[in-house]
Amino acid sequence: MTKNEFLAELKRYLSALPLEDVQASLDYYREMIDDRIEEGISEEEAVGAIGSAKDIAAQVMEEIPITKLVKAKIKPKRTLRAWEVIFLFLGSPIWVTLLLAAVIVVFSVYISLWACVISLYAADLCFFACALAGIIGFFAAGNIGAGLFLLGAGVLLAGLGILGFFGCKAITIAMYRLSKLILKRNKKLFYK
Repeated sequence: MTKNEFLAELKRYLSALPLEDVQASLDYYREMIDDRIEEGISEEEAVGAIGSAKDIAAQVMEEIPITKLVKAKIKPKRTLRAWEVIFLFLGSPIWVTLLLAAVIVVFSVYISLWACVISLYAADLCFFACALAGIIGFFAAGNIGAGLFLLGAGVLLAGLGILGFFGCKAITIAMYRLSKLILKRNKKLFYK
């Protein structure tokens, strides 16, 4: 593949981006290919060493902030006609309310999932607090039997707290990865 073919294909894949971002990416890869050609590599080898235009475009799209993608996607391609504006205005009490309700429901589910994670950490903290109380109760108990019982319960709760911490940590990592995946999938909606 020649440099011009590669750049044309890359431009086609990046067409959803604002024009200045497309041009910046094209200039960057044009310069990269030119540098490799100056080093003595043939044009086809230089293009092949960079990778496929589709993979490069996907990488560029991931690095672009989602706000910029949304602005580029919702920019009107043409002006709205008078009847379209009237229908949008008259229908706004319905469609704005439904859109807002959908956004609130999705956000509430997301917040609820993180609230569950925080609740698990709170429960784990309670295990540690009860373990500390059991160990302190060992020294404060007047009876040796009751003191040993409190010490055993404290050690057991400390062990459960340690196991719970590792479970909470794993759930937090999973939620973080899920959040990142959801954001990535939603971002792809704006550049397909």
